Amino acid sequence: MIEKKKLQQEQKTVLVGLVTAEQTEQQLNEYLDELAFLATTAGVVAVKRFTQKLAHPDSRTFVGKGKLEEIKKYVKQHADVDLVVFDDELTGSQIQNIEKELGVQTIDRSDLILDIFATRAKSAQAKTQVELAQYQYILPRLKGMWKHLERQGGGVGTRGPGETEIETDRRIVKNKISLLRKRLSEIDKQSFTQRKERGEFIRVSLVGYTNVGKSTLMNLLSKSDVFAENKLFATLDTTTRKVVFEQTPFLLSDTVGFIRKLPHHLVESFKSTLDEVREADILLHVVDMSHSHFEEQLKVVNKTLAELEAHEKPTITIFNKMDKYEAEAFDKWLEPEVKNEILDDLKQRWENETMGNCVFVSAMQKTNIDLLRQTVLNKVRDIYRIRYPYKAEFFY
Repeated sequence: MIEKKKLQQEQKTVLVGLVTAEQTEQQLNEYLDELAFLATTAGVVAVKRFTQKLAHPDSRTFVGKGKLEEIKKYVKQHADVDLVVFDDELTGSQIQNIEKELGVQTIDRSDLILDIFATRAKSAQAKTQVELAQYQYILPRLKGMWKHLERQGGGVGTRGPGETEIETDRRIVKNKISLLRKRLSEIDKQSFTQRKERGEFIRVSLVGYTNVGKSTLMNLLSKSDVFAENKLFATLDTTTRKVVFEQTPFLLSDTVGFIRKLPHHLVESFKSTLDEVREADILLHVVDMSHSHFEEQLKVVNKTLAELEAHEKPTITIFNKMDKYEAEAFDKWLEPEVKNEILDDLKQRWENETMGNCVFVSAMQKTNIDLLRQTVLNKVRDIYRIRYPYKAEFFY
């Protein structure tokens, strides 16, 4: 049995994905691009990709015997490859079968995301949420992932008569999950109390796909120093700042980014962090306009917001990285008039889609940030007028 270990910096890995009836080859390539970025974020270098076409995943090896043999041959020829990452979730028995055949550590997308979250969690809340998600991930895979957990207890009463080792491990994990849920519930109560103590301020939350520039915009709008990096999940802990535009105060929060195929148990664990989104009065949905599949990312975020029952809140869609979009989308020899016409058509389309609630900016170049500030201010003042009509000093 391959012992499960924490990912190491500069590990070499191969990526594996499946084309199925539900997932086209084009979609798979997009997912593998994202998986490679996830690997980079975790400090792991992706050196090779393997894809397979099957009607549905093989129950034993996910990709089938022939493809697994092809992967095995590559791994044997490249001794520096000591990790294989699958783009979809694997069962415990699949992990066991694949590792037995390949002789190297095997993980899936969910496990990779959990590793990144574990590295980036800073607050007690985030650490507890990640640990809970890890144990929830482990529980159904115990048999395939390792032989037994390290015993933290022992002695009389800790092991039932005739209880097998795997049953004992399951009991340990279930007890740990129960303990973490209780701890998270206590932290949630404290967070709820803190949110209640913020007073009668309008709340604005930045939401969006991971790595679209939310933290950079947070820094610009709040003049604070929130950690921002060109990696996935740079922000795990919700950061809230008091912001004042033209004597009108409000609370601005930066939240964890969304992503395709985000593990369900991770979403469940982080729902308390996302309470900031549910309780927000206004959402600033940041979109990376330069990404080739920004529309799909936008849909992923909207779907997640619907799951959180936050999709009907007043929303300003911020199309960010317009400088990068223009650099990549237009030939430098293109006539300025033609370029402007194309941009105008693009902006008009999204003006119609968002019913006028959108702004096109570049956070890095600080383009249109004043317009964004004014747009946010107008929305905030509209809510103040309705909810707190006696706070006239906030309106002008």
